[in-house]
Amino acid sequence: MAGPKPGSSATNPKAGGKKKEVKKETGLGLTNKKDDNFGEWYSEVVVSGEMIEYYDISGCYILRPWAMSVWETMQEFFDAEIKKMKIKNCYFPLFVSPGVLQREKDHIEGFAPEVAWVTKSGESDLEVPIAIRPTSETVMYPYYSKWIRGHRDLPLKLNQWCNVVRWEFSHPTPFIRSREFLWQEGHTAFATKDEADTEVLEILELYRRIYEEYLAIPVIKGKKSEMEKFAGGLYTTSVEAFIPNTGRGIQGATSHCLGQNFAKMFEINFENEKGEKAMVWQNSWAYSTRTIGVMVMVHGDDKGLVMPPKVASVQVIIVPVPYKDADTRGIFDACSATSDALSKAGIRAEVDIRENYSPGWKYSHWEMKGVPLRIEIGPKDLANNQVRAVRRDNSAKKDIPRALLVEQVKELLESIQQSLFDAAKEKRDACIQVVNTWEEFTEALGQKKMILAPWCNEEEVEKDVKTRTKGEMGAAKTLCSPFEQPPLPEGTKCFASGKPAKKWSYWGRSY
Repeated sequence: MAGPKPGSSATNPKAGGKKKEVKKETGLGLTNKKDDNFGEWYSEVVVSGEMIEYYDISGCYILRPWAMSVWETMQEFFDAEIKKMKIKNCYFPLFVSPGVLQREKDHIEGFAPEVAWVTKSGESDLEVPIAIRPTSETVMYPYYSKWIRGHRDLPLKLNQWCNVVRWEFSHPTPFIRSREFLWQEGHTAFATKDEADTEVLEILELYRRIYEEYLAIPVIKGKKSEMEKFAGGLYTTSVEAFIPNTGRGIQGATSHCLGQNFAKMFEINFENEKGEKAMVWQNSWAYSTRTIGVMVMVHGDDKGLVMPPKVASVQVIIVPVPYKDADTRGIFDACSATSDALSKAGIRAEVDIRENYSPGWKYSHWEMKGVPLRIEIGPKDLANNQVRAVRRDNSAKKDIPRALLVEQVKELLESIQQSLFDAAKEKRDACIQVVNTWEEFTEALGQKKMILAPWCNEEEVEKDVKTRTKGEMGAAKTLCSPFEQPPLPEGTKCFASGKPAKKWSYWGRSY
């Protein structure tokens, strides 16, 4: 999905006129429709909604405050939750020496094409090139082996909020596939596999909550296949989202049990309670700014962004609507009083008092930015001691008496949050198709479905599915095997090989 050139969406401040013509006159409308040209629509929405700005290096984007505030809200939630789990924040360097990077063969092979290298300092070539971290296992674990000596040093539970760089790919897409992105990465070490297994699922549940409770996006929790798991890990669990418009799954966040593979490579040993030498069990887990892109794709519409109230940096925008000869001062005072009352109640509210823009222009502008609720105050509202509230998700209008302002706005915001989740779940569920045969599978794939199929769990069969579905749209692959497995009747055959099926797995094209 290539994006438009910077500044491709024009805005014209000299707006005004009748409501019907607002879009045309303001130049604020999107030129692409979500159902007609999803890729162009997405690129346009993230720029016009002021989430990103294109940068002069391909695949790198400027995160503007409107996007950054969403990241900060999720960070605040997640950081507090991991601290309850006694996980501590730290920071490791961005640079990795090639010797360390190449110690874990499987791991670096999995990342090799994406590693960016520093080869020069000024005019001089570096004697040894230095890698920029694509992830931090090999950066951190030599120090875990230094810090962990005995069982009293365990568990060691660290997290860092940082950036990583993954260079090699085609079709960069804001938030979804970028060369540099922000994330958190947790790296933990335990004395036993049981402790590691428990934490993997605790973290995965936090990721589900980020998507479902904050971003209002339904996700499926499951386990990745051997082929799709984290390179060098023991097993990978993930939360998987789905984009109905493109018929593609998207990995939302991952929580990996690394087993003892890295412990072996980096000699992370400890003396257990019996005085014997043992190797630690490790996990790593991460979610990134990709979450924001998934939110835009799922909720956005032909007017622009649609922000779930929990993550919107402005939850309520208040627009004065003064007509000729109206009590303009009174209207502006009512707007300020409304903003103060909502802000005191912990609601993120702002007043748009810009005089060089018409109310119609402001409506379009804040709709484009996806603000969940707009409050309009005009002469009639002033006379009736009320405000008019307009929802961004369904355009429903409601007159609210000033005396009930805070209580009713809170209710509306809760309702919008829930409605967005319900609508997204309904759309997602309508795209899930259960199949039993190859014919049904290819048909469902052609209809952009997320496919649930019985599978023999064999890697060769998975590779074969990829080969047989290769095409312009990209090959299908396993997304995850859901933890919530439907019953598998005896004698059920794998949809792709005809061998006895061992489990149900989700399949589809993905980002």
